[in-house]
Amino acid sequence: MTGRQRVEAALSSSGTTCTPAVLCYEDILVRDHWDELTACPWWYRESENIACQLQWRRQVLQRLPLDWFALHRDRTSAWRQRHALQIEGRNVYRVDRFTGERTLLVPPRVGGWTGTGLHSVRPARPAASAAEIDARWPVPDTTPDPATDGSGDLAAALLGEFGAARFPLVHVAAPLWRCYQLWGFEELMVLVATRPALVAHACARALQLAQHEVGIAAALGAAGIWIEECLTDMVSPQVFAELNLPGVRALVASARAAGLRTIYYFCGDPEGKWDLLLEAGADALALEESKKGFTIDIVAVARRLRGRCALLGNLDAVGVLQDGTDSAVRTEIARQLQAAELNRGRFLMSIGSPVTPATPVSRVRDYIRWVRESCPD
Repeated sequence: MTGRQRVEAALSSSGTTCTPAVLCYEDILVRDHWDELTACPWWYRESENIACQLQWRRQVLQRLPLDWFALHRDRTSAWRQRHALQIEGRNVYRVDRFTGERTLLVPPRVGGWTGTGLHSVRPARPAASAAEIDARWPVPDTTPDPATDGSGDLAAALLGEFGAARFPLVHVAAPLWRCYQLWGFEELMVLVATRPALVAHACARALQLAQHEVGIAAALGAAGIWIEECLTDMVSPQVFAELNLPGVRALVASARAAGLRTIYYFCGDPEGKWDLLLEAGADALALEESKKGFTIDIVAVARRLRGRCALLGNLDAVGVLQDGTDSAVRTEIARQLQAAELNRGRFLMSIGSPVTPATPVSRVRDYIRWVRESCPD
């Protein structure tokens, strides 16, 4: 079986005896381990040149033999024709060919953080009305055609090389989680309690944006949607059911109508929301590893699901993948693979959080190889 076939089988109602090996948020892994994954300079990631973009991505995909990969929409061909990179010593600038304007580019920072300030959204002017929400989140009238505007050129090239062997995936934010962009954490939690109608309007708007992104993903040639959900373990089950679940369910339905599989990644403690998570109707459920005072035993989760949807593993990204011995990693993989049997073969081996900067690529490659050893073919 190819990696794509393994993922498709694991997400199907039939399941598979050949568990796929995947990771969440490969882009973070690439950012933090650039020099281990590609010989290209960092600014290739910013290049308007499709050949440069394809080169570094090809090297990364060859060195990370996962069963899926993230598919991205590129900038349009008109934008690429207008811009170019200019290298001056250690400085890299993006130059507008028409105006001559130059923008200094900054290399990606390992870990992602910059400076010493707070790294959370705190809008200076939080949206205070439905009209302000609509103005900040305009919904396009039509879905662009990536084949016509050139924004799908890179995706088409990657699918041509890797699409038959690996499952192409696009990330989309769940509606209530997207509202964090409007208000930040504290304000969002206050509004959930004091102005639920305003939050409901924002969720409806966020759903429209997410459905638009699903349309683009389908046009790009994606096979699946990763639905990211954060912070909503901090609202009550009733609020989750009223404000969030309808939007997630509609998003799943839109993806299914477009022929795309869905993976619902719920961050935090699912206690009290198990039935609601299943009501979302996604093809698969992904969860964090045990941390922050809660425990998520993936084998116990499989017993709860009983094959009602596919399940992703949640191997500990720090305590096991980063800090564990080879024996500890292999033992945990073997333990988690018990969930595959309990969930009728509807299981993808994964980790609960992104790969850390302190985890070498060699350990990630070992993880993939050890998962593959369990595959009968």
